Amino acid sequence: MRVAVVGATGYTGLELMKILVAHPKVEVTMITSETYKGQAFSQVFPAFRGVYQETLKGLIPEALASRAELVFLCLPHGSSMKVLPALLDTGLKVIDLSGDFRFKDPKVYETWYHMGHEAPQLLKDAVFGLPELFPATIAQARLLANPGCYVTGVVLALAPLLKARWIYPTPIFADCKSGVTGGGRKPSQRFHFPECNESLTPYSIGQHRHQPEMEEALGAFAGTKPQILFSPHLVPMNRGIISTVYTRVREEKAQVLSLEDVHELYISFYAPCPFVRILPLREMPNTHDVRGSNFCDIGLVWSKRTGTLVIASALDNLVKGASGQAVQNMNLMGGFPETIGLLRPGEVI
Repeated sequence: MRVAVVGATGYTGLELMKILVAHPKVEVTMITSETYKGQAFSQVFPAFRGVYQETLKGLIPEALASRAELVFLCLPHGSSMKVLPALLDTGLKVIDLSGDFRFKDPKVYETWYHMGHEAPQLLKDAVFGLPELFPATIAQARLLANPGCYVTGVVLALAPLLKARWIYPTPIFADCKSGVTGGGRKPSQRFHFPECNESLTPYSIGQHRHQPEMEEALGAFAGTKPQILFSPHLVPMNRGIISTVYTRVREEKAQVLSLEDVHELYISFYAPCPFVRILPLREMPNTHDVRGSNFCDIGLVWSKRTGTLVIASALDNLVKGASGQAVQNMNLMGGFPETIGLLRPGEVI
């Protein structure tokens, strides 16, 4: 498959390139960057010397259509919707890594992203790209909305319990911690080393744009829209997300539930899913084990005394939380094995 990467010099674009240049079924035929156009990719990122030599171009939809079958959009929120209609008009398939097409209702987007949506007519056609939950619709998609990084960890943590109706859909508390690459490559004071090093900072509690995305994804899947209080935190590490999710078990279920029951539910639910690893009983995930990989690791705790089920998930925000998941979706859209180009362990050291 011939693919193009628009916005190839941001963190998600860079991570995509690392995966795609080694993918046996893919040829990266065009890359774009408004900041670095005219420069070779290996000039911007010397690690690619001898690996990938193409020159970065400006974004011209017709040029992309003449050289690619599928385009990855690695643009800031608000930018994808400006260019995506023209790309679809050329017949290209598009995987959008921004948040511009993750909601069906443009009013939800406007409320949480604080801007009007410029292509609302396309929202109904966009497929939410969480492969573990929606593989059949992803395989048929022309416009795919790649999920947010926090969203992936929280939704995968909750889906089995909500589908089984073992927990109350409200309230659910998601306490999540992410490395600084989640803020993107553009410099800002909050992510400046002296500002964030040796510090742990909560931010946007109850106001983060990933909160309604979690609720919409789970509502479409579980038949009811849960209410989640999402508490993100910035951690002074480069990459990785830990999500610790607290849920209340339904009273009738709590009387008979065991941790073994919960573990078996998750094992069965994710049996067809190669990138979700359910840890052995009483083991908790960590970011080292998933760093650089497309895996999401999940651990479980059942506190019968309080009637609380705690689910912890770990993933790499740039891989399973963004670019790796985008390639996983591309594999499904292209009819390739889901794991091709992605089956590698975490970088423990």
